[in-house]
Amino acid sequence: MNIGDISKATGLPAKTIRYYEEIGLIRPARGANGYRHFSETDRHNLTFLGRARSLGFSIEECRALLALYTDKERASANVKQIARVHLAQIEAKIAELQAMRATLAELVSACAGDQRPDCPILKGLAGEG
Repeated sequence: MNIGDISKATGLPAKTIRYYEEIGLIRPARGANGYRHFSETDRHNLTFLGRARSLGFSIEECRALLALYTDKERASANVKQIARVHLAQIEAKIAELQAMRATLAELVSACAGDQRPDCPILKGLAGEG
C-alpha cells in the first residue's frame, strides 16, 4: 500500500502518517524508488495509533502502548497501568472543566446583560468580585 491507500484504510491524514514515521512510531518499507510501502502490520499499527490518539493518549503513551501491543509476552498489568494513569488525567481535567463551568455560570448569572456598564463578569475576571 502507498501512503494514499494507507491513509484511506486507516482514516489518518497522510501528514499524520509521515509524522508518525518521522518520530519512529512506524517504519514502513521503502522501495527502490524511495516511496513508502505500507504492510498490513503497518495498517494495524496505524489504526491502533489513531484509536489511541482519539482517546487522548499522548505520543509517548502511544509509543509505550504500541510496544506492548506488538509484544506478545506483555503483561496486561503494564497496559492497565498506562490506561489507569491516563484515566486519572482525564478525570482531573473533567473536574477542572466542571469547576470552570460552575464559575463561569455563576458570573453569567450575576450579569444583568443590559445597557449599564456594571459587569460582574469583567469584575470576576479581574479578580474584583
